[in-house]
Amino acid sequence: MKIWFNRWFTTVTHYMDMIRDNEDHRKFTIYGTSPNKDALYLQKCDFAFVEPDISGNEYIEFCLYFCQTHGIDIFIPRKENVLISKRLGEFEKLGVKVLVCPDAALMETMDNKAAAYQALTNGIPIFSIPDYYVVNNINDFKKAYSALKEKGHTVCFKPAVGEGAMGFRVIKEEMESIHHLFHSGGGYRISYNHACEVLSQQETFPDLMLLEYLEGREYSIDCLASPERLYAAIPRMKGDGRVRELVESVELIELAHKFHQTYRLPFVFNIQVKYSKGVPKLLEINPRMSGGLHFSCLSGINFPYMAIKILLGEKIRPLKPRFGIRASHLEKEMILKYDEIS
Repeated sequence: MKIWFNRWFTTVTHYMDMIRDNEDHRKFTIYGTSPNKDALYLQKCDFAFVEPDISGNEYIEFCLYFCQTHGIDIFIPRKENVLISKRLGEFEKLGVKVLVCPDAALMETMDNKAAAYQALTNGIPIFSIPDYYVVNNINDFKKAYSALKEKGHTVCFKPAVGEGAMGFRVIKEEMESIHHLFHSGGGYRISYNHACEVLSQQETFPDLMLLEYLEGREYSIDCLASPERLYAAIPRMKGDGRVRELVESVELIELAHKFHQTYRLPFVFNIQVKYSKGVPKLLEINPRMSGGLHFSCLSGINFPYMAIKILLGEKIRPLKPRFGIRASHLEKEMILKYDEIS
């Protein structure tokens, strides 16, 4: 079977390896594309191509053309996965199965952190939500900042639509000290005055979320599911530095089950929470494989391959994950080869 990964995180190389090393000894041919010929995951593909640097419906037309031209059986998208969900019927006509939630409205909601918070606040109570405001101009930014400070919060902000830590900042009021200058990295901190100067450059800017900054430990819960059943939920604690630990937290696993019972998100999805005074509060929900999923696979569950089996309508054996595993990772050099990239 032919599998295509379009524009992905570098860690998708791990998922390619896991799919190849599957328990059923099933053979796959893996295709990969990126607009960047140096993308490391292209080095792991059987067939690699440089894709056009385009977006929106123009990109979907490219995806359909690529699937048809190369006879793709399974498409695992990250780039434009919301729009792909809206146009699944066109891929199905080509005989392509796409590993993306078929509920396009749900995908669109979860892709926007502010919309997700609003939906979860108005629906069946599942998560505790941080105090937050959504702003798109400097005056509202200042008002929201003051309101959160009056509640006693340290304030942070991030784009309503985005991935990972892109655009995330914690606001500090004090000037940078000599100690911080010499003994700490730039990190994610920004002064209030500097933030105001930057955001004042435009009359309006894309929706920005101002939130209470949560001081406790952060967890990612990687989940494997069909629409009918949640097969596994692995809470992954972010330790100091690069350390990650798989924790059998009954509280967090129950949160994952409650969310799935309500929203029926299929295949692989990720819930991120952070603790504040003993309460896990929601950061975001990613309706796709997370960048750190390979750590959760140390539990003994091959998430990428199991998701493919669910996509193909195959039965999943009972899963018994291992917890208590602490892990980290090393950088490794890779010599780039271009003779096989088209």
